[in-house]
Amino acid sequence: MARAPKSQRRPFGKGELLQPPPPAPAQSLSACLERLRSQWRRDGSMAAIWQDWPKLAGAQLAPHCRPLNLQGDVLIVGASHPQWRQALLYSRPQLLASLRAAGHAIKDLRIQQHHSQPRPDLESEAAVWARHPSRIDVHGMETCPRCGRPSPAGEMALWGHCGFCRRSELAAITPTDSQ
Repeated sequence: MARAPKSQRRPFGKGELLQPPPPAPAQSLSACLERLRSQWRRDGSMAAIWQDWPKLAGAQLAPHCRPLNLQGDVLIVGASHPQWRQALLYSRPQLLASLRAAGHAIKDLRIQQHHSQPRPDLESEAAVWARHPSRIDVHGMETCPRCGRPSPAGEMALWGHCGFCRRSELAAITPTDSQ
């Protein structure tokens, strides 16, 4: 029978008490991230390919095409326009060589047309905050009809009562009430 190392044994009465091994020494965040990055490379994950894509595809191709999927050792790349698909087909051997040189275990490339969904233009944080119902400098103050506390007028116009009463109202709704 194996015996625990002396650092894990402690005398206790007529016997010994076993203690867990000491924890591994703490690593810096950069060391953890580097370990993850090397693991990505070993596993051939999409995360590593996405991270390296601008270098792998080059400055001209990268904005117009992107890796879509990794099926086994076949990388599927989508092009935004037929001309960029054609450019990808011509530069396929170079792209495959750069993927392999970067340590990605890719055996083949499949190139297809891909129209990505355009990202909706989001409002700036300042524009959202400018019309926020809790702004008393914009909407003014009123008294909540439920609790009688002073509250922003924007909340009164939106819900008919203050934000605190609104939270209480929402907390009282159970999943069976909403069905």
